[in-house]
Amino acid sequence: MNLNLSAEQIAGKLGLVSHPEGGFFREIYRSEEKTPSQALPDRYTSNKSFATSIYYLITKDTFSAMHRLISDELVHFYLGAPALIAMLYPNGQVGKVVLGNDIPAGERPQILIPRDVWFGIRVIEPGDYTLTGTTVAPGFGFDDFELGRREELISLYPQHRELITQFTRKE
Repeated sequence: MNLNLSAEQIAGKLGLVSHPEGGFFREIYRSEEKTPSQALPDRYTSNKSFATSIYYLITKDTFSAMHRLISDELVHFYLGAPALIAMLYPNGQVGKVVLGNDIPAGERPQILIPRDVWFGIRVIEPGDYTLTGTTVAPGFGFDDFELGRREELISLYPQHRELITQFTRKE
């Protein structure tokens, strides 16, 4: 097994494309069955697939900018360097978890991001890239996604200006 692949090789082999939050992705699963919006909580405005899953790759030169979903999201570690996941909860609390496979060192191979939690992901240096996957249920739709705006987040959580600046882009 060759684990000495570059980020570019992985992106090419897996057919990944640019993602609006940063990094690269490809949807690999979307259930054909759907839950009607009337059977879901009011925050859902359209019918939703039961679940969706993607590959997601970030490099040392990219990062997943703070964003939030209206569904829970599971993030799975696959390959590469560990990654820092920073979470900003609605009550202003911050959580930081390292996604990776060194369990004795406190890394976790799978992380739950609860709905409505702002979060971003960065490769931990000196790593070159992190390959992850995510699973969302009910299934992901871009109408359920909100990209964090730096100034708005800082105005809501001024005590976390430094963290927000690290995980957002200039507007």
